[in-house]
Formats: sequence, C-alpha cells, structure tokens
Amino acid sequence: MSRPLTSRLAAQSILRGPRATVSKSSFKIARPISQTSARRDDDLPPPPPRAPRKRVLGQPSASSFLQSIYGKSQPNAAQTPQNNAMASLSQSLALKALKKTNLDMSPLGGGGMRAAQAKEDDLEPFHFHIYSHKHNTHITCTKPNREPIISLSAGNIGFRKFRRGTFDSAYSLTKYVLERLIHTGWPMKMNRLEVVLRGFGQGREAALKVLMSPEGKVLRDKIVRVADSTRIKFAGTRSEKPRRL
Repeated sequence: MSRPLTSRLAAQSILRGPRATVSKSSFKIARPISQTSARRDDDLPPPPPRAPRKRVLGQPSASSFLQSIYGKSQPNAAQTPQNNAMASLSQSLALKALKKTNLDMSPLGGGGMRAAQAKEDDLEPFHFHIYSHKHNTHITCTKPNREPIISLSAGNIGFRKFRRGTFDSAYSLTKYVLERLIHTGWPMKMNRLEVVLRGFGQGREAALKVLMSPEGKVLRDKIVRVADSTRIKFAGTRSEKPRRL
C-alpha cells in the first residue's frame, strides 16, 4: 500500500512541477514587457524639468513676500527710538504747558484773591496770639492784615471759674483752636506764621507744648518768628498794691 502512495505523490509532484515553472517563466517574460515603456522613455530625449522651474518661480515670490514684510518692519524698528524720543518730548512739553496753564489760570475763579493773600503773606505773616494771665488764657489767630480768623478763651470750651487759669484748660484750648483751623482749611493758605506770646501764666507753656507736639506739626513747620509782647511798665501811675496773705 505504501508504494502506490509514494508513486502517486511523485506523479503529482512531477505534474505540478512544469506548471509552476511555466508560471514563473511567464512572469519573468511579462516583467520585461511591462518595463518596455520605461526603456522607450530612456530612448526619448529627457523632457524639460518642470518641478525645479516651479520651485525657482516659487522661491522669488516667497522671498519677495518675506522681503516685503521684513523690509517694512526694519524701518519701523529703526523709527521706534525716534518715535519714542518724540513721544517723550511731546509729553514733557505737554506737562510744561499744563503747568503754565495752571499758573495762568490762577486769576480765574478767585485765584486773584489767593495771589493777593500769597503776596500779603510774603510781606507780613499770619499771627498766632497767645495771651495767658493768672485767671484765663486767650488764643487769637489773625490774617496778615490783622483781621481775626478765630478767637477763643478757656471759658468758651467749658471751663469755669478757677479752672480757666490751669495748665490743662490752656492745653485743651490750644488743641481745639488747631482743630478748628485745620477743619476750615486755613493751614493750607498759610505760608508764614508768627507766634506772639503775652503774659506769664500757665497757658504760655501749655500752648508752646501743643505747638511742639505732633498735633502742632501743621503750624510748627510754618513758624518764622516768635515774639513776646508782654506789657512792661515804665513809670506811669502807681500800680495796684499786691495782695498779701
């Protein structure tokens, strides 16, 4: 049984062998036939290259486009410092013009009065009078032309009888007067201030301490003169007999 099987397999292999060879040979023959067109193309003169021409034509357009862009940007970059310089000059000139206009607009809207007050302040300062005696303390602030701005005493802020001549009453009075001046905006109008002291009561030292404290910094920086106008008697009538206890 094995022999006929082997003979059959051999016969099948022999029969299949030539078919495979024929197909291979036909495939080998078909390849050169399919490649004949390529050989004919080789025989023909080469056509002019189109792709390189397109690239050559495309490159100038792209480069010109880029050059047009960069060509515009370079002068702008060169002009930017000049533009910045011109802008800074224009801004400085505008600020100067605004400052000049502010000075020129001062006569309008009551600026004339301010200018007149400034001139009067230059010639004669504002006055801060402190009159302190044994029984009371009086504080008066006046303009350069001696017109009163505010005038108060210890009795006006609630102190009565003997308390009006104490140190605390004078301290509170000076502090209250400064608050009133700040509230009405007079320190902004003052450039120069003269402090005038009169008498030797306790209110003298109290008022000076208020001016030297942080509360009196608004007026302390503007003080240009400190004067003492205490009355001194030369001859005249006989004074009152001093009280003896």
